Amino acid sequence: MKRTTLLFILLGILTAALFLADLAIGSVDIPLRDVWAALTGGACDATTADIILKIRLLKAVTALFAGAALAASGLEMQTLFRNPLAGPYVLGISSGAGLGVALFLLGAPLLGVSGHSFVQSLGVAGAAWIGAAAVLAIVMVVSRRIKDIMVILILGMMFGSGVSSVVEILQYLSDEAALKSFVIWTMGSLGDVTASQLRILLPTVVAGLVIAVAVIKPLNLLLLGENYARTMGLNIQRTRTLIFLSTVLLAGTVTAFCGPVGFIGLAVPHLARMLFAAADHRVLMPASMLTGAALLLVCDLVAKSLALPINTITALMGIPVVVIVVIRNRTVY
Repeated sequence: MKRTTLLFILLGILTAALFLADLAIGSVDIPLRDVWAALTGGACDATTADIILKIRLLKAVTALFAGAALAASGLEMQTLFRNPLAGPYVLGISSGAGLGVALFLLGAPLLGVSGHSFVQSLGVAGAAWIGAAAVLAIVMVVSRRIKDIMVILILGMMFGSGVSSVVEILQYLSDEAALKSFVIWTMGSLGDVTASQLRILLPTVVAGLVIAVAVIKPLNLLLLGENYARTMGLNIQRTRTLIFLSTVLLAGTVTAFCGPVGFIGLAVPHLARMLFAAADHRVLMPASMLTGAALLLVCDLVAKSLALPINTITALMGIPVVVIVVIRNRTVY
C-alpha cells in the first residue's frame, strides 16, 4: 500500500513537472519564472504571456486530458474484451471519426455542398464526433442482441474495415488540396484545439472519465469472466452500455478534436500494470489516467523538439511497449 501511494505521488509530481516543461519549451524557450508569472497573473512580458496562455496552455491542457482519456478507454476495452491488444479504437471509433472527417473534407466538395451553411458550421471536429458516435451507436445496438463479447469485437473490427474502405474511395476521388487536409488530420495534432473547442472537449472528457471511474467495480468482476460476473449479480448489458458510452465520450472526443492519436490507449494500461504490479482497477484506472497524461506530455515535448506529427512519436514510444508485453507475458488474461 505504501509503495502504491508513493508511486502515485511521484507520478503526480512527474506529470506536473512535464506540464510546466510543456509550457516552457517550444520554438522559443521561456524561463519557468515567466511561465509561473503568466499563470498566476504576475509581472510578465505581454508577448510571453500570450504565448503561454493563448497557445501553449491550450495545447498542454489538451495533452493532459487526451492522454488520460485514451488510457482510461484503452483499459476499459482491454478488460471488457479480455484481450491485451484491444485499444480505444477497437470498436471502429477511429474509422467512424475518419469517415466523418472524410465526408466533410473530401465528400462535401465532390457532392458540391461544401458551401452549405450546415456543412460549414459543422467543422472537422463536429464531423469526426458524429462519425465516431454513429459507429458506436451501431455497435451498441448490436451488443444488445449478441451475448458473446468476442463476436462484438470481431463485428466492430469488420465494420471499421468497411468504413476504412469507403474512406479510401473518397481519397481516391478527391482533389489534391482536400486530400492533403485529410492526411494531415490523420497524423494527429494537439495544437489545433481552440479555446472554444476546449470548452467542449474538457466537460465531455470529464464525463467519460467519471463513467470510467463508476464502472471500476464491474471491471474487476469482468476480469474473472462474464459468466462469473453474472453469478455475482452484475448486469452485463448495462455494464457494456456504460463502458461503450465512456469510450465514445473519451476516445471519440479526443479523435474528433486531435485526430486519431495512436498507441496511447493500447500501451499505457500495460505500463500501469507493470509499474504498479496490480490488477485491481481501483489502482489501475487512476494509474492509467496519470500515466497516459504524463506520456502524452512527453510525446508532445519530443514532437515539438523534432517538429514531427504527434502520431509518429506516440507510435515510436508505444510499439516497443506492446511488443515487450506480448513477448514477456503471453497470458495477461
